[in-house]
Amino acid sequence: MSEQANDITLDDPSPASVPSRQRPAAEPAAGAMLPNPDACVAERTARLDSKQLRADFVRQDAFLHLEDFLAPEVTAQLVASARALVPQINRNYLPGHKQGGSVSRHTIDELAPFIAELYRSKALIGWLEQMCGEKLLVSPDSDPHAYALYYYTRQGDHIGWHYDTSYYDGRRYTLLLGVIEESSCRLDYELHTRNAQVPDEPGSVQTTPGGLVFFDGDKLRHRITPAGANEMRVSLTFEYVTDPGMRPWLRFISNMKDAVAYFGFRQVFKRLVPGQKPRS
Repeated sequence: MSEQANDITLDDPSPASVPSRQRPAAEPAAGAMLPNPDACVAERTARLDSKQLRADFVRQDAFLHLEDFLAPEVTAQLVASARALVPQINRNYLPGHKQGGSVSRHTIDELAPFIAELYRSKALIGWLEQMCGEKLLVSPDSDPHAYALYYYTRQGDHIGWHYDTSYYDGRRYTLLLGVIEESSCRLDYELHTRNAQVPDEPGSVQTTPGGLVFFDGDKLRHRITPAGANEMRVSLTFEYVTDPGMRPWLRFISNMKDAVAYFGFRQVFKRLVPGQKPRS
């Protein structure tokens, strides 16, 4: 979910800047048993009417919303990870378009590997392929958007109307998972805006913990409405592609957008310098 603006303000929050009830809980103790994300997804998707959901996805022009998708134990682990990563948030402000915080896949790889394991779940990818009818691949290791957490923790945090424009040679599908929902924020969207033969169809949902929104970002026009005072919303997005190729000049544009609008230059560009270690 990205667009650019000229005047940029970046500020890294400290835990003290977050209301006390929103401060991160400790990560699970070493050796603690974590749920098996692949087994949990396989068990949940086996209960779904996937044929009907595939029909819904097609009818809604590559869009699907489920209020209850993840197993409770998986959602609980995502909540714990999201709270533990609060000190790692990179905040940004794009006047007239975006205000909020985010944590990239690079930080997640170091501090919350459970999320990376869920991202690569064969059961999850296989089910998503059933929905979209295409072979899906994980995003390249260099893509900070492959999986990322997005935080709305201050009054006015939001993102304006946009498409998730893909710079890849193929299509890029977005899986949005609700993690923490203690806010009045809504995901507003408009279906069929790229199809002149079908009237636009507006909608609005709240991304409940464990819920799912799956869509083709180049087709879905959407926004997140502003957070109120003392509210907190955290969502997790997974990006899958049909072709991981990208032209070099588009890769540069994509990296610049990620650095300015989401994760900061250190997180995005330090990864591209051989021998450099990312900030922990």
